[in-house]
Amino acid sequence: MAKEVRQLDRVIIRFAGDSGDGMQLTGDRFTQESAAFGNDLVTLPNFPAEIRAPQGTIPGVSSFQVHFADHDILTAGDAPNVLVAMNPAALKANLGDLPKGATIIVDTHDFTKRNLDKAGYEANPLEDDSLAEFQLHPVDLTGMTVESVKEFGLSRKDAARAKNMFALGLLSWMYGRPTETTIDFLSKRFAKVPDIRDANITAFKTGWNFGETTEAFIVQYEVKPAPMAPGTYRNITGNLALAYGLVAAGVRSGLPVFLGSYPITPASDILHELSKHKAFGVTTFQAEDEIAGVGSAIGASFAGQLGITTTSGPGIALKGEAIGLAVMTELPLVVVNVQRGGPSTGLPTKTEQSDLLQAMFGRNGEAPVPIVAPSSPGDCFSAAVEAARIAVTYRTPVFLLSDGYLANGSEPWQIPDVEDLPVIEPNFATSADAGEDGKGFQPYSRAPETLARPWAIPGTPGLEHRIGGLEKGDGHGNISYDPANHDLMVRTRQAKVDAIATSLPPLEVDDPSGEAKVLVLGWGSTYGPIGAGVRRVRKAGFNVAQTHLRHLNPFPNDLGEILKRYDKVLVPEMNLGQLALLLRAKYLVDVVGYNQVRGLPLKAADLADAIGDLVAQAEGITVDLTTSPSVAGKEAN
Repeated sequence: MAKEVRQLDRVIIRFAGDSGDGMQLTGDRFTQESAAFGNDLVTLPNFPAEIRAPQGTIPGVSSFQVHFADHDILTAGDAPNVLVAMNPAALKANLGDLPKGATIIVDTHDFTKRNLDKAGYEANPLEDDSLAEFQLHPVDLTGMTVESVKEFGLSRKDAARAKNMFALGLLSWMYGRPTETTIDFLSKRFAKVPDIRDANITAFKTGWNFGETTEAFIVQYEVKPAPMAPGTYRNITGNLALAYGLVAAGVRSGLPVFLGSYPITPASDILHELSKHKAFGVTTFQAEDEIAGVGSAIGASFAGQLGITTTSGPGIALKGEAIGLAVMTELPLVVVNVQRGGPSTGLPTKTEQSDLLQAMFGRNGEAPVPIVAPSSPGDCFSAAVEAARIAVTYRTPVFLLSDGYLANGSEPWQIPDVEDLPVIEPNFATSADAGEDGKGFQPYSRAPETLARPWAIPGTPGLEHRIGGLEKGDGHGNISYDPANHDLMVRTRQAKVDAIATSLPPLEVDDPSGEAKVLVLGWGSTYGPIGAGVRRVRKAGFNVAQTHLRHLNPFPNDLGEILKRYDKVLVPEMNLGQLALLLRAKYLVDVVGYNQVRGLPLKAADLADAIGDLVAQAEGITVDLTTSPSVAGKEAN
């Protein structure tokens, strides 16, 4: 039968099932299909911390949300338009996020009394009126999958595992996704097991054909490609972009890259990726613990390499003393913290922004460290290059604060030209710096503009010097217990970090009208929700300004002047107000916090309401975002 085709400007789909149902793979493949088609997209993977949570239970539910559109979008979406639920637990865990009228596609196979009981259902929701406000499509995905792959002789258990590909085929048909990328992927992934390969491909094609022929789905949807600037694009996650950025920093500095790391969620992917790039002079060391990881990276920096250590918040707690050593020895070091929910072990697979104060102050003594934070998955690349630039140029450890949302989420990324990336000059000391005035080499002499000390490669004739964990004497670098010298060195190290601000470009403030009285200021992964929330308020006809911080220590030189332009400043954060605390302390501006610590990204609609309330206070007017029908349109996502 001929199917109706409807045009949509955007769609949010969430795949959800047991942690063994392959939902992450399914979502990733749908994302790759959408990227190949040319849509703009943002993704939100969400999975349990347990390696194998009890099957069929709510704690074991894994999901993957993808928001794709025919225009520029900023977030993975507040609420799914479509939920694909593979069992009762997946339905129950995600039902509360769905708006009325959303489409639900349910695999009926696992809706047995046992599984309903495990999910906490007293009655089968597919058989009562509890889902009446949704467009419900009960489909025996498992049964049809097993039937479609009979010819390959697989056990029923192995055959049923292909149900995620059946679901992917059905959704690919519904939204006109190209299928070639998935078929090529399956052919390569299972090349050594032909029966599994052919079963998955068959299940995928059968799901597509089911959509094409069944009367259960009478509408096919089309989301056209998004206009993008000319260039070569690829879909990229934050961790992958960050790893590529570190490789690029090695290329642009001419330095070998050394990563000393201990695996930890959600940072481990960086270690995995960098281990593949020996051809670019990258060495990876999977250490026995966090302290060994950072210690080895400091040793590599002392030897003249770009030392890097990657971890999450709990690992930073263990690395603290060693980072203080790198501050005192003034060696380049990039410390990557992919933040997750805490404290302690906390929420290992969830996102948070609560390590800012740890990065600022989490060491004994006066040990200032620059802090850089990316704003999107693709921006992790540029932030990594910037962190390396600061570390090498100023001879200091640098914190790079990513988070779980950026690390695991993905977006289209325009591949840059290597020649457009900044050149990073190590400017190693040479034998000519050994000195002829009888003083010998001065390892703590200072460059006039940066206050950076010389970087001397061990073994360079005439550059022998002492190194260690006790305070250095100014210039000569020998151990010093002199109170005046300690005061001088503490102040000099702080002045060196402060001097970084002179190399930073002016902040970009997005204030189209020039008449806004409210500024929304963010950092890190709140960029997307803030941008989407600001769009909604502007579409409703109200003025609001926005700016975003990449550099959190030191702050840009013009930040104080910008803050004073506005009557109200809103600072959304996934913590209890850490950046707000720093801004109040430094600039004496009574910023307003918008704070949630739920392990999930901020929702654009809720944030828009908070912005609207502040605009109403600042301008003495009533702000009702619901009166504008365009607020939920394509310019407000």
